[in-house]
Amino acid sequence: MTLVLKGASKAVDGEVWIHPTDLTLEKGTMNVLLGPTLSGKTSLMRLMAGLDQPSEGRIFWDGADVTGRRVQDRRVAMVYQQFINYPAMTVYDNIASPLRVAGVAKAEIDRRVRETAALMKLNERQLERKPLELSGGQQQRCALARALVKNAGLVLLDEPLANLDYKLREELRAEIPKIFEESGSIFVYATTEPHEALLLGGNTVCLWEGRVSQFGPTASVYRQPADATTARVFSDPPMNFLTAQKRGERLHYGAGESVAAAGALAGLPDGPLLAGFRPDHLHIARPTEHALAFRARVAVTEITGSETFVHIDHAGDRWVALVHGVHPLRYGSDVEVFVDPAHVYVFGADERLIAAAAYASAA
Repeated sequence: MTLVLKGASKAVDGEVWIHPTDLTLEKGTMNVLLGPTLSGKTSLMRLMAGLDQPSEGRIFWDGADVTGRRVQDRRVAMVYQQFINYPAMTVYDNIASPLRVAGVAKAEIDRRVRETAALMKLNERQLERKPLELSGGQQQRCALARALVKNAGLVLLDEPLANLDYKLREELRAEIPKIFEESGSIFVYATTEPHEALLLGGNTVCLWEGRVSQFGPTASVYRQPADATTARVFSDPPMNFLTAQKRGERLHYGAGESVAAAGALAGLPDGPLLAGFRPDHLHIARPTEHALAFRARVAVTEITGSETFVHIDHAGDRWVALVHGVHPLRYGSDVEVFVDPAHVYVFGADERLIAAAAYASAA
């Protein structure tokens, strides 16, 4: 059982929402659509579901061309950010509703509802209640159960946890991969949050302005981004970049500044390049003896309690350092920041990856 997109694209009123896309999703896999708001996640899901038809290209389900086939005629279930339940029905009847519409026998409905409810940790007492009598997390479990009970081959989850509080999100994030593993369906989960993609595992599709920049096992995409676009998408805050020229044993940038070309930079040929490093690898204290050092100016300091986001201006670029602890740096003050060469990615002038950071290659 596979879902295959071949050159599928979507244009609306002459504006391209999804550029030609080739994807193959396999049975029993978790596939995360990762990208910022308006990157095309929901539009791509709607093409997969059959809610929208591609402007060009074809969509295949288990080898059969389903392009143009109605969503009602496909084995698809979808759960949205704004979870939808029938308020006048009990939780039991909510979960049972798609099976009743499909004409499933009463005994079979009861069996499947109770099995799915148990999977979603909804007990007998909760099944008898109306959705609005439950907590937000339990209501979302009800919506997820209604999607799962159909035994749909394709389950689409469009930022399903975004409206829940932190504790509930973390609880469901931990449970969802286990639930998906047991079902055997193809799952597609849309999110704007890189750490959520890492928690869910499986495969990740990185989306940027309607284009798939990379698709593959989640950990591999994170450690080995194919280009600077993927590196931006798969980092929160986005990856920091330094435009530079490699000349001999030094890296030249800004207005006559330079540092020794160490780590992944050392063995590269001379020429223009783009060095990238994630915010948690940009330090305000020297992490190693051979760390690259840069002079910058503090723009904004955000203290979250256990961490501090330090926004700095460097040679016309805005960087962010994610630093552990409380660091109330003064606006406009000069600061020296450091990067361990082992944490530097190198991209070419075309922004394609030349060399992954040493720490990522060793992981």
